[in-house]
Amino acid sequence: MPVSEMLPDRVTKILEEIKHDPRHTDRPRGVAVYCASSIGRNDVYRTTAISLGAALAREGRPLVYGGGFTGLMGAVSAATLERGGNVTGVIPYAMYSSGGEKDKALDDPDSNRPSRAIQVPNPPNYDKLETVVVQTMHERKIEMARRAGGFVGLPGGYGTFEEVFEVITWTQIGIHKKPVVLLNVRGYYEPIRAMIKNAVNEGFIASGTEQFVMFVDGPTDYEQHKEFDWGTAALEAIDSWEFDDKVIKAFDWSNAPSPRPQDPAHDKLDYA
Repeated sequence: MPVSEMLPDRVTKILEEIKHDPRHTDRPRGVAVYCASSIGRNDVYRTTAISLGAALAREGRPLVYGGGFTGLMGAVSAATLERGGNVTGVIPYAMYSSGGEKDKALDDPDSNRPSRAIQVPNPPNYDKLETVVVQTMHERKIEMARRAGGFVGLPGGYGTFEEVFEVITWTQIGIHKKPVVLLNVRGYYEPIRAMIKNAVNEGFIASGTEQFVMFVDGPTDYEQHKEFDWGTAALEAIDSWEFDDKVIKAFDWSNAPSPRPQDPAHDKLDYA
């Protein structure tokens, strides 16, 4: 398993690279998947992650993800590797050195959970797994975006929500032109759809920018969601996305002052 380290770099410089690098203008085949290090209470979330990993491998599209081997992260990465697909995990050094992210719901006493975590300590096809170690959470998100032509959100928690909304915002302000897809398994993302609609109605999100995120809903009968091919549906959504330049507010991301020197005395947000 090759491991590389990305040294700290100017965030604005990297954002500009994302915008202008032809690899990213033409949308690379890699797909960044945001998801939980927990497995969830319903087994359909695990099978959805497996469906996505299988589709990525089948279509020859590299998986780019957060580098964890538990929960849905473990399920999607294992499914991709088991079928001969390429996987890149991007993880901050603090997490890497402590053994990676854990199932955040391990202390949940609910006995109905199908399993506590998906553990993949020795993934198959190890030679197809690359781990990129970065310094900060910010660099993790930027590095994932550089390698991806589209983004898919599986069910997840705070981290997944934040990652999804950040790449949506990057579309809005002209950093990239890449599709964002949410897999609305069992209506998991229905509250977010409603929140966006409410923000449009209340004048906080511009009408027409709802296109920045696509929802894949699956069958109306939730009982069919476990057998539904979420992976194929996600990739079809990515490929069908058309960008409308008229609805964005693009900024010149090359227009930034030189950063102040790295100094341990700087507040902790600099290293978040």
